[in-house]
Amino acid sequence: MTSVSFTDLEGKVALLTGGTGIIGKSMARALATAGVKVAIAGRDHAKADSIADALANETGGTVIGLGFDVLDRASLEMAREEIHARLGLVDLLVNAAGGNRPAATTGVETMVSTDPMDLGASFFGLDSEAFDGVFRLNFTGTLLPTQVFAQDMVGRGGVVLNISSMSADRPLTKVGAYSASKSAINNFTQWLAVHLAPQNIRVNALAPGFFLTEQNRFILTNETTGELSPRAHKIVAGTPLGRFGEVEELQGATLFLLSDLSKFVTGIVLPVDGGFSAYSGV
Repeated sequence: MTSVSFTDLEGKVALLTGGTGIIGKSMARALATAGVKVAIAGRDHAKADSIADALANETGGTVIGLGFDVLDRASLEMAREEIHARLGLVDLLVNAAGGNRPAATTGVETMVSTDPMDLGASFFGLDSEAFDGVFRLNFTGTLLPTQVFAQDMVGRGGVVLNISSMSADRPLTKVGAYSASKSAINNFTQWLAVHLAPQNIRVNALAPGFFLTEQNRFILTNETTGELSPRAHKIVAGTPLGRFGEVEELQGATLFLLSDLSKFVTGIVLPVDGGFSAYSGV
């Protein structure tokens, strides 16, 4: 946890979608420690409540849990009313909900075989509904919460922080749906930053490098042994700092982009990647 003081954040209200995930939970801890009143949201309301209670006890801050689906506008509207009643108007929105699905992931990195029996492991075998589901979760699951919760910032100012990925600019093999959706997040972040600038609403994104999460564990580790997969070893070899990131290492960038330290920063995508995006492999 960073020791820098972000005093301008004290007393502000933040909502984190995907707050029950590994990354979202870490971001919520950083905000609560900085004096922000935090609402963490996930699909499992009981889990969100449990995590919120634990963070409140740990940090001494105000943290509440919410349960909603980022693709269900009605549930988002209900959550907004609850936040107003319990915390106040939303000043900060972190769109951390997202992820990937095995059915939207190819079984091979590149299609080498011409055997018709091998098509299933390639792009041609992808489940189109799963592909669409990943795109909707990552992109529409950012769009809808922003439409609902950023309304509180109109005429007042505020900050929206989206979560991008290393795969947005340089698509990773296997995860075509995920890469496409995160590329859309980058474009949307820039577009919305311009659109909302007259309202003093800043819009930026974080692009994490590689962190082990529940969403990517199936592709980066061996399910039986827990050891790193060959793909994971390639990732580490392509990361100049030579390791996966720790989720706490996203906290400083999160607080920076949400605080007045970055009040002249909007429309950017900030990599936190151990140098992955800077390395050509040679």
